[in-house]
Formats: sequence, structure tokens, C-alpha cells
Amino acid sequence: MRILRFACALLTLIAAPALAIDIDGKIDPVEWQGARHITDFRQTQPLSGKPAQYPVEAWVLATPQGLAVAIRVAQPAGVPRSQQQVQRDFRDQVDRINVEVDFNGDGRTGFDFAVASTGAVDDEVITNENNFNADWDGLWQHAVAQDAQGWSVEVLIPWYTAPMQHAVGGKRTIGLYLDRVIAATGERVAWPAVSYTQPRYLSAFERIEVPAYSQSLLAIKPYVSALYDNVHGRSNLSKGADIFWKPNGQFQLTATLNPDFGQVESDDLVVNFSAQETFFSDKRPFFTENQGIFDFSLLDDNSQLVYTRRVGGPADDGNGAGDIAEAVKFNGSFGTTSYGVLAADERGSAGRTFGAARVVHDFGDESLGLLLTRVDHPFLDRDATVLGIDQHWRPSAGLVMAANVIGTRIDQSGRTTQGLGATFIANYDMGDGWRQQWLGMHFDDRFEVNDFGYLSRNNFDYAHWELQKRVTDLPADSRYASHDWHFRLDGLDNDDRHLTLRRELRINRNSDLHDGSNEFAQVNIDSAGWDDLLTRGHNALHLPPSINTHWEHTGPRHGDWSYKTQAEFYTGGLGGNHEVGYDFKFIPTYFVSDNFSVYAGPYYEHTPDWLIWQHDNLIGRFNQHTLELQSGFDWYASERQQLRLKLQAIGLDARIRGAYEVAANGAAIPSSAPVHDFRLRQLGVQLRYRFELAPLSYLYVVYGRGGFALDDMPGVVSGAPSQLGNAFSLRDDEQFLVKIDYRFGL
Repeated sequence: MRILRFACALLTLIAAPALAIDIDGKIDPVEWQGARHITDFRQTQPLSGKPAQYPVEAWVLATPQGLAVAIRVAQPAGVPRSQQQVQRDFRDQVDRINVEVDFNGDGRTGFDFAVASTGAVDDEVITNENNFNADWDGLWQHAVAQDAQGWSVEVLIPWYTAPMQHAVGGKRTIGLYLDRVIAATGERVAWPAVSYTQPRYLSAFERIEVPAYSQSLLAIKPYVSALYDNVHGRSNLSKGADIFWKPNGQFQLTATLNPDFGQVESDDLVVNFSAQETFFSDKRPFFTENQGIFDFSLLDDNSQLVYTRRVGGPADDGNGAGDIAEAVKFNGSFGTTSYGVLAADERGSAGRTFGAARVVHDFGDESLGLLLTRVDHPFLDRDATVLGIDQHWRPSAGLVMAANVIGTRIDQSGRTTQGLGATFIANYDMGDGWRQQWLGMHFDDRFEVNDFGYLSRNNFDYAHWELQKRVTDLPADSRYASHDWHFRLDGLDNDDRHLTLRRELRINRNSDLHDGSNEFAQVNIDSAGWDDLLTRGHNALHLPPSINTHWEHTGPRHGDWSYKTQAEFYTGGLGGNHEVGYDFKFIPTYFVSDNFSVYAGPYYEHTPDWLIWQHDNLIGRFNQHTLELQSGFDWYASERQQLRLKLQAIGLDARIRGAYEVAANGAAIPSSAPVHDFRLRQLGVQLRYRFELAPLSYLYVVYGRGGFALDDMPGVVSGAPSQLGNAFSLRDDEQFLVKIDYRFGL
């Protein structure tokens, strides 16, 4: 009998790791036998490294179905627990856990899987150590179970989620990071004890060895949408499909036929009279799936060599958006070399052909990559080719370095133009909260990447040195939990004219509060310098010194309310520091219940010395007032249903103070040229119902309305509040859309 009991117990231990785990949020010890048990969670927000105040336990187990992770967090009755319902890819401050995985363990690309205590999810791609992109939506399992002492989460991430290098010896080394966040206090505890605020984050994940399982996937996601244009009385029926084929971890293919440009997602309204283009993210599934391999940052804000919003963007003939016929993308690896190829084609005589090829080789603490892009514009008789080489190096635990060199070639109408760009960044963690950063960029005046990429401007040289200090040992009675100080000196010069555009001292402080709020404050002190973009390539304008101060506060829900507040004071224009502009934003949200919230708030801006280009070297100097309303609601009728209203209305009034010609020496010379007051109104409204038919499969019913009006009417007095009110009568577009997309797994 004793031998029989021993044999049964032995068989149970042997079989347990192979058992499929039921993802129900209830951590069954039998199911998780053989899993790695993790308890050493440390405080990383604030980044003190202290043991977790409330115990956290995690279990990690590699199964044939995917990487399984269970997390149990203690949250006693004395710690408020958020029950607020949030949408996918939420940004709300709610109780949550994060599971972040680097499937290759090389520190280049990671995936973040976040689960709120109410069951909502957020998934993101991590590149360049700590750059998070929420555009991607993955297919993975999760479940939450709550009780009086805390709550538990179980997650199962399929092996086909990301391309993976070939495993050696039947084992795979992955990078793993786990954390939990308490909304009421903002406290974050993690294993390992690293923070996304540190220069080395993704590459500092804990390396663990797991069996080299492999999964295949074939999924087809067709869609059909019917749109009725209520302004022009026209209707349109569209259909298309996305195809995902992942036979193994070393090769993955994605294709799309007649993709939807994303009418169910609404961009924010932006008033932009500058020479620099506004950046928008991309939520189309084809362009977000396995896109991390194409990440090639130029360090300047959102700059990148592959900006997928170009595909299907404004057509070369100026008549609407490009019509995408088909696109294909495949990713894979050979040993420690990863690759990706992307191609897309648009219909019609004004259609373009886009292509990108990427290869990256990992040497351990160093990687070397190459990216080639090409865009053919038949309508413009233009071919644009960009070749970039980038290097990432981690010579020590505290030092991370990256550099790239990019060449561009534009062939248009028989003329060839070649440009050159290069960037360098080094982050050094000196310990005890002290860090340094060195950054440099050079882009000559012939450097052009915006056929496929995004760069807000070229023709400049930039460098900065920044000293950073993190403070976590604040007094016990302080309302703040931590401060992160940044002190920066930078210089920006025009490259071909050798003009000093700016010398700046920047000081900012990012602070976490004990109530879960975040506060950010910054001051920029700029020297006198030249504005070489205002006149669009004509004479540069010389401007006096200026100062900019910015403060914002974002708080979690307390009771029935949450708030977002922003204030800014700045100088500039021809008057320099003699006139002060300002803006204020206040967006309160009222929670009728955990499932229904309403928000509405104003944004007001006054710029007394606003410079707007007219033509050639002529500029106008305006006294500008803007009043904007942001409002809407979110109603989660059930776990699968959401009704959302998003409304944005803008009213702007600009009174002319004078016209000026910009002289060759940079002086602004008063001019008698006619430049008039102008008024602007803009409206965007979207009411969207979404029903989740199955994972990543939805029914959408969307009503949208919008409009834009710009009046140049001298002598007419009408302030920003009046323009805001008139914006609600705009009706340039009014559409009703019904769309169904369904993901079939084969």
C-alpha cells in the first residue's frame, strides 16, 4: 500500500508540468506544480528597493500552450481597491499587474501584458529599453479572481505572440519582468527591482530558461463596413481582410487586402500653423502586428524611419487619402539574426509603393542593424530611398549607448539629392539615484525621410547634457513619495546657415504623490536665437530670449471624481520676455458608477505675440485667444459592450497687431502689406458603440461629425467663446458607419 501511494505521488509530480492550466484567475496549487515561485518583489515606485509592503507572489510555468504566469497580490480592506471599468489599452490609474516578456532575451523587443483588477487589459510593445507603444493588440488569455484579502490574476501568453530566435539544446532564455500597482497610493513593486524610468530597463529583465516550445497560428480576420455620408447623400460598402500566418517562431507572415483605414478610431483635433507636421499613431492591426523589428528611432521626439501612417495617408494628387490595395509583412530569424520585410501598394495613378527591409544581429551586449526603405511616387516622378545603420551597446550594467547613421537619396524628375543624418545617445547610471545623459543629432539640409518616415524637421545640429537625480528618502509626513529631477543644457543650430537657433537651460521635476497622483513641473530658459522655419525657407527671423514654465497634475479616482489639471506661462515672439502668454486646462471626470463616467472641461490659451507666416518673408503678429471644450462619456454596459462619446470643439480668435517683413539680417521690419484678423472654428464628435463578438473580433456602430472653418474678415469682432459656440454648427462631414470584423483561427 505504501509503495502504491508513493507511485501515485510520483506520477502526479511527473505529469503536473504537462497539465493544461485553466485560466480562471483561481491559482490551483496542483495546476502550478513545478512552476517557478517568486516572492522577492521590491518597491520601484518610488524606486527605493524596499520589500513590498503588501505581499506579492508569482508563479511562472512554460507550457506547450504558452508562457503561463499567475500573480497573487494582497490588498487588505484598509487599502482602497479600484472597481472602475476601463477600456482596452487603458491609461487610467487603476489597480493592475504587468507581465512583460522579452522572448529572445536580448533586450531589443519586449511585450507588456497588463491586467486590471476588474479584468481589463492593456498590451504594448517595448523597444529602445523603455519606449512603450500601445497601438498593438495581442491575442492572449487572462482572468481575475477577487476576495476579501486581495486578488489573483492568471495569464497565458502563446508562443506565437512574437518572432523568436531558434532555440539551442531544447531550451530558450527569455527576459521576464513582473509588477503590481496600487491605484490608491501609486506604489509599484516589481521583480526584478528595475524601473522603466531607468535608462536600462528592458535589457535588465530577469533571464530565465524555459523549454523551447513552439506554436503555429493561421488566422484570417475579414471585415465588412457600410458607411453613409449624410452630407453628400452617398453610401459606400467596403470589405477586406487581414491574414496572420505563424508556422513557427522563426517565421511569421502578415498580409492585408483592402485594409480599413480606421474610421472607428478618432484622432484628436490639432490647430497647427507651424512648419512642422503633427504626428499621429496607428491602430490598424496589420501595421501594428510584429512591428517592433522596424523600430529605428532618430531620437527627435516621435521620429522614425518607418511611420506607417504614410501608407494610406494623403494621396500625392491631393485628392483625399491613398487607397491601399494590399500589403504584406514577414518577420523571422536565423540564429541570432532577426529580419523583417514590409511592402504595401496603393491603387490609382496617384498611388504609391512602399517597401522596407530590416535586419538586426545580436552579439550579446551589442547589436548591429540595418534598415532600407524605398517609396515610389509615380504621380510625382519621385523615388525616395533611405538606408540606416544602427548600433546598440551595453558595455556595463550602468551604461547604455546607441548610435546610428542614415543616408537618404531622392530621385525626382531627373534630379538626385543625397542627404546624411546621424544620432548618438549614452545613458549612464552612477548609482544612488544619479544619472547622466549625453545626446547628439546631425541632419543636413538635404536629409529627407518623410516619404516613409517621420522627422519634424531636418537641417539642424543638436546636443545636450543632462544630469538626473532621483529622490526617494523624503520625510514621512511629506505628501510626495518621490521626486525625479532633470537638469539639462542644450544647443540647437541650423546646419547649412550655421545659425544659433537656441541655447537652453531646462529644469524639470516629475513627482509621485502618496495619494497615487503624479505632478510634473518644468521651466525652460532660452537664449536669443534664430527661427529658420517660420518663413518656410526664406529669411530666418532673429528672436529675443524667452522663458517657458509648465505644470500639470494627474490624479486617480477618489470617490466619484478624478481630475487632470495643466497650467503654462510663456514668453516669446517679437517682444521676448516683455509679454506673457498662458494656457490652462482642467478636465474633471465624474463617475456615476464604476461602469459609467462623464468628463467635460475647458482649455484656454492666450498668446499675445503669435507669429504666423503669410507668404514669402511676410509674417503676421497676432494677439490670439483660444477656447476649447473636451467632453464625453464612457459607459460599459457589460463586459463586452462599450458606448463612448468623444467631443472636441475649438474656437480661436486672432487679432492682427502688425505685419512684418523678415529682412536678410533677421530683423522684423514693419510692413503695410494687408494682413487681417482671422477666426477659426473646429469640431469633432464621435459616438461609438462596440460589442466584442470574440477575442479581437468586434461589431462597431459609429456616428461621426466634424467640420473646420477659417474666416479672414477684417474689422469683425468675435471672440474665442463665440467661435467655440459657432463650432457646433459645423457639418462638413457627417457619417454613419457599421463595421464587423471577426478573427477566425484555423
